[in-house]
Amino acid sequence: MKRFLIFLFIIIFIVVFLITYIMDLIKIKKKKTKKIGEVQYLINKFNLSPTKLKYKKVCLVISLLNAFIIATVTSIISLLDVPMALQFLVGFILLFALIYSLYEIYGRILVKKGYEKNKQTKKKGSKK
Repeated sequence: MKRFLIFLFIIIFIVVFLITYIMDLIKIKKKKTKKIGEVQYLINKFNLSPTKLKYKKVCLVISLLNAFIIATVTSIISLLDVPMALQFLVGFILLFALIYSLYEIYGRILVKKGYEKNKQTKKKGSKK
């Protein structure tokens, strides 16, 4: 059973990674970077500069994160020996918890690496 779960995790991880990464590369090639939802989420939430971001590198990491999230949730759900409704509930909760936590960590890493927009200093007006 453990070998099957490890095999299942690896297969799902590879398939999801390849599909999402190829789709993102096609969007980058067609200059449709604004249609990559995960990147836009990170840009808006963490005030990142789109011009500073290296889209191929960010899409690679996002594809790895998505593949890890989906493969982990699938593996854990298949481990549970409970009714299907409870499996869906656990999977739903686990899915959103992993998405939020991993994207939060990655966004903070991007901010620390200096991809944040330059904060403009407020100019003081002259007093009359």
